[in-house]
Amino acid sequence: MTHAAPAHHDRAHAWLASAMSALGILAAAAAAVSWDAQYTFVLDIKKIPAIAALEAGIPDVGALIFASLGIALALHGRRAIRSRSLNVACIGISLAMNALAAAPGWRDLAVWIMPAAVYALASDTLIGVVRARAVARTRQSGEALVEDEATPMAIVGGLVLWLLRLILATPSTLTEFRRWALEECPVAPGRKVPPPRPRTPDRTKPPRRSQPIPSTSPPRNGKPGKQARMITLADQRYDLTTLPLKQVSGIANQIGAEVTLSPGTARRVLLAHVRALQNGHQPKETP
Repeated sequence: MTHAAPAHHDRAHAWLASAMSALGILAAAAAAVSWDAQYTFVLDIKKIPAIAALEAGIPDVGALIFASLGIALALHGRRAIRSRSLNVACIGISLAMNALAAAPGWRDLAVWIMPAAVYALASDTLIGVVRARAVARTRQSGEALVEDEATPMAIVGGLVLWLLRLILATPSTLTEFRRWALEECPVAPGRKVPPPRPRTPDRTKPPRRSQPIPSTSPPRNGKPGKQARMITLADQRYDLTTLPLKQVSGIANQIGAEVTLSPGTARRVLLAHVRALQNGHQPKETP
């Protein structure tokens, strides 16, 4: 049991080393094939063999550099977003030059772009596996890693899905994209959102009470009447100044039953009281 973990670790390390060696061979083969196509393409334009030979190797050398940087960052548990994106970009340049150098037809195009495309998939996948191994080792040691942004392949996949949705549902996709853009960038780039201005009270209008107290007549025998009690309860439970008139009847029926007031009288009194409040008039005294 004590030798199971080291044996598993050695097998994973051996497979990873084999994959990196195979990737080196694949990179050399893809570079050789791509260089031949790119050399022919550049030579046809610049007419200088030495310049064409140097320029033809630039995309493949750039891809090798960025792939190496991506592997180095992945060994520390990083996703290496920039290195992996630039690696894919260099391979994309190589693919474009190979496609332009190919003869017309799908068969010739596939033959010219296949090596670089396979290298792109293999190199980015290898960087992801190296990072996954580094993350696993870090978790075993109890350390925590800060998550990076999405991988280049995930970004490309998201873009493809977004374009597919744009084709299938153009209006809603554009509407949601506009909403997302405004939420992510509420003001122009380089500008700051101004702080909200303090609201100054409008002195031209009299202050409005959120819950006016109904005007009622003096209580009889020390007790208010049924209508006054109904209005008082309605004021305590609802904001009558903003209450929709269509809700008044139901509220009057409910509270009128509590104070043993007839439904018709309750609806008539409460509706008149609410209308007077919302029109800015002083309610009449309610017995």
